[in-house]
Amino acid sequence: MSVRTRTLLWTIAALVVVSIVLLLVPSLKQIFFYFWLPFSAVVVSLLFERKFIRYLALAIALVLYYGALFKIPWLTVFSPRFNFLIAIIAYTFAFPMHGLTKYIRSRVLQIIILLVIYVTIVFFIFLAMPGDYTTKFLDPRIMKNPEMYERLKQLFGVEDLWYVKYFKHMRNFFNFELGISFMEYPRPVWDILAERLPRTVFLFLCSTISSFLLGFNVGKHIAWRRGGFTDRVATVVGIIFWTIFTPLFMLIMIWLFSVTLKLFPLTGFIDPNKWHGVTGFTAQDVFIKLLWSGVVLVITWAAGIALASRARTLKTKKLAVYGTLAVVILAVLLYWWRSGYGYYALDIVYHVILPVISLTILAFARSMLVMRDTMLEVIREDYITTAKAKGLPDRVVRDKHAARTALLPLITSFVLGLATTVSGGVITETMFSWKGMGWTLLNATLQQDTPLALGALTFTGVFVLVAHLIADVLYAFLDPRIRY
Repeated sequence: MSVRTRTLLWTIAALVVVSIVLLLVPSLKQIFFYFWLPFSAVVVSLLFERKFIRYLALAIALVLYYGALFKIPWLTVFSPRFNFLIAIIAYTFAFPMHGLTKYIRSRVLQIIILLVIYVTIVFFIFLAMPGDYTTKFLDPRIMKNPEMYERLKQLFGVEDLWYVKYFKHMRNFFNFELGISFMEYPRPVWDILAERLPRTVFLFLCSTISSFLLGFNVGKHIAWRRGGFTDRVATVVGIIFWTIFTPLFMLIMIWLFSVTLKLFPLTGFIDPNKWHGVTGFTAQDVFIKLLWSGVVLVITWAAGIALASRARTLKTKKLAVYGTLAVVILAVLLYWWRSGYGYYALDIVYHVILPVISLTILAFARSMLVMRDTMLEVIREDYITTAKAKGLPDRVVRDKHAARTALLPLITSFVLGLATTVSGGVITETMFSWKGMGWTLLNATLQQDTPLALGALTFTGVFVLVAHLIADVLYAFLDPRIRY
């Protein structure tokens, strides 16, 4: 280890120790935020390569930080929280970064800029809509009283100039204050989104992961044996389900499985009769626990794949994936059995099965066709021909060489598919009366509940922007040819 590296590590360690001491003593917290934190930031940045651009980034970070800390109006952009966010990003530019970390830093800055642009566009779209809060939702009897009506208009800021309304909206947005819903008054928009978002995530997470796995495996097999009977049948079926009118398909699924076969309930989130008299917990509480169980299983599956990548034999690889997953599944089932919530969790699962199956079929068709077309292009590459010439088994060439490269467009489709679940569930959630984000967005728009609709649309933009970043980072790990 070089002398410069040791000096850097010891300096950072000393700064961290002093910072912990200052934070643990209540009377010294102000010293930490007003003096010690900026001083430590300057010291750490000066330990690296010194350039004018890095000094400029450090100066911008300090100006934004103190502007937010002292709440100086002409140094505060939208809100103090936004200042702190931009200060952190600007501070990262005071350090030399290379490769993927440099790329992520630039993309995060782009995401913040695009988020501001997106929220601005959404705001002006709603601002251009006819009418205002007072004409849409106030009691007509109040509107007949001129003094009270004018006071309420002033309270709502109806007569404010457009730029005053805009800066108020941006300040509230970055302070995480989205207002009160008109439809479900007096519930805050944040409470409604926090309730509906997990339902949409659970619905689309199950369908997206299952369709991804099915589409990946079926797509690579039919592409490897292209031109056969299975390839033709799978391609025709995939095109039919990919291009089918979604509401019509949902109606067919409801008619077949709910009305005719009576295998699943028609619509809804739960059966009220089964929940009658339940005290101590709500359906949302059970659902959140169910969602966390699903997240644990997904993480376990990913960890099993990571362990399998280090194994050498096929038997060990299967044991790493399926063995780990089996143990965790047993642990999850034991938890639900002992907790007493299992009966109610099964009711929620029973209502979500048909929507998940319907979405899986539609998404599977897209994933399979994307994987098939990409795989057909990859197997024509020279390195695939070289791998075959070396005498490698077809399974190894297909899975380790061709399928891994062909996986990139499918990963993009998968990640962006997760991002669009907030708005993409409008049709599905409406057809199955599943009160998620899509259902909420549609009803808020129809009922002209501006704060709720604005909050739901904003979540859509955030998900899409973050998903693009995740897709780009995954590319660097999946394709060795991509370097940032």
